[in-house]
Amino acid sequence: MNAPNFSFIPNLRMVKPTHLLTRRPRRNRKSPIIREMLAENRVHTTDLIFPLFVMEGQQQKVAIKSMPGIYRLSLDYLLEEIAECVELGIQTFAPFPALPESLKDKYALESYREDSLYLHTIRTIKAQFADVCLVTDVAMDPYTTAGHDGIVEEGKILNDETLEVLGKMALAQAEAGADIVAPSDMMDGRVGHLRRELDDAGFTDISIMAYTAKYASAFYGPFREALESAPKFGDKKTYQMNPANGREALLEGQLDFEEGADFLMVKPALPYLDVIQALKTHFPIPIAAYNVSGEYAMIKAAAQNGWLDGEKAMQEALLSIKRAGADVILTYFAKEFAQKEKQGL
Repeated sequence: MNAPNFSFIPNLRMVKPTHLLTRRPRRNRKSPIIREMLAENRVHTTDLIFPLFVMEGQQQKVAIKSMPGIYRLSLDYLLEEIAECVELGIQTFAPFPALPESLKDKYALESYREDSLYLHTIRTIKAQFADVCLVTDVAMDPYTTAGHDGIVEEGKILNDETLEVLGKMALAQAEAGADIVAPSDMMDGRVGHLRRELDDAGFTDISIMAYTAKYASAFYGPFREALESAPKFGDKKTYQMNPANGREALLEGQLDFEEGADFLMVKPALPYLDVIQALKTHFPIPIAAYNVSGEYAMIKAAAQNGWLDGEKAMQEALLSIKRAGADVILTYFAKEFAQKEKQGL
């Protein structure tokens, strides 16, 4: 076969096809100033919610190996971390409790015990940082010996019985000072149940951020390491969503919307950008997305191995979530992003 002859290419330089190209999109990319001016989406520190892990004790800082830069912190260190983050412009935090097995049981009684670590943490944060917004987790898995999000009987997760526990948990968190309660359990009817419980107790101003489309994902591993809350048997596929399904998220969204949710959340974020966009299109309330531990860990691991630029990958990942339609993003990158934004990078 003869080699291709490209000798004609230089002649093309003499052609001036401007009459054929009246629309040149590159004109709007020609300088950094123009690119920034015309950016359709931007991520700001105020868009972000920073998840934190609190543990018992004092002066405790335990690294989570699969999440470089993220730690389980005792309350004294957690308060220091929040103070640093507030200085960077982070306004909203989502604490999660890491509890020893000795405090776990079948019915998650520790979740609403008045002097529990989690409720004490909420009260203390609000006492020292009255202006921050706290998004609190309503789910049984950090508190149960089974590691599931509901009451277990003979290997089955009981839906309606679990709602009673979730209601007690949400009320206790509201009383402790939560601004937004976030049911992450995926039990049917839990948003409506929590709304009634909160309203009947006078907490009509407490918002509900529903984990509306929480998928049975492979990306939760590092989080479960952080809380040591992996299920002790089976999986969570009977209540978390099938990753194959998109339309089902609209059903979950409609139910949560009708039951009184103030935010609809998609979790994880990056593998489900289409779901974020679908909820944004169909519902007139804020959409949240959880940039989960596995997504964070992938970028960090690749960056540590020199396979990609970690900072640029972080920026691009968060921007893609925003572009898909998320109004707020829960992300372990929040502090790192805030540091870069404050530096003007």
